Amino acid sequence: MTITDQTRPQTAPEPATTAQPDTAFTVYWLFQTDPSRRPATDTEREQAAQSMLDAITRHGDSVRVRGAYSTIGLSAGVDLILWLVADDCDAFQSLANEIHRSPAGRALALRHVYLGVGSMSQYDPSHSPAFLRGLAPKKFLSVYPFTKTTDWYLLPYEQRRDLMIEHGRMGQEYPSIQTNTVNSFGIADQEFIVALEDDDPATLVKMVQRLRAAEVRKYTSNDTPIFLGRLTDTRTAIENAL
Repeated sequence: MTITDQTRPQTAPEPATTAQPDTAFTVYWLFQTDPSRRPATDTEREQAAQSMLDAITRHGDSVRVRGAYSTIGLSAGVDLILWLVADDCDAFQSLANEIHRSPAGRALALRHVYLGVGSMSQYDPSHSPAFLRGLAPKKFLSVYPFTKTTDWYLLPYEQRRDLMIEHGRMGQEYPSIQTNTVNSFGIADQEFIVALEDDDPATLVKMVQRLRAAEVRKYTSNDTPIFLGRLTDTRTAIENAL
């Protein structure tokens, strides 16, 4: 289990230059390229990437791109991660339909869709995911589904809170890491989506290894598969995937 914004002890909220929403939908689209359908020439690849960019632009009023990440050489099974944020879940499907019909969509298959709702923590209401607080994305993204055991939910709230506070204090040893944990109860197989951001993946390794010693770890049911991506400008990330 890794540190989440739901595990930090009580502290004052970080100041923001502009007002940020209390809740938002977010989705991670993980694409894999179909080699039999990828563009045959550089020109076709550029045109296919442009078709996807045009769709994203047309939906820019309702869907915000938090980041585009290339996973090539970092994680097997996917080639591109798009991290999107919206106030309305329908906005994601509207954009997805347009991408699916585009030349890029014919070559890029959605292998995983991690959809969730970001909000303030039930254990510390002053904390919420980094993307909700208006913090800029970092170079590397590690994202994975997360589910706790049934026994966890049978514990008294106070005990769960104390275990999460301990977990949060351990995670605070790595202040450069930005955490983004959102809820997926009832809308996906996992209960949460965990997304960790840092400019150095070695720091992510150190923190996650450190948190293996937290007592709350024994209440982890599943926290795989894990995907690592490198933040890239959207056009380049799409063209590399194609």
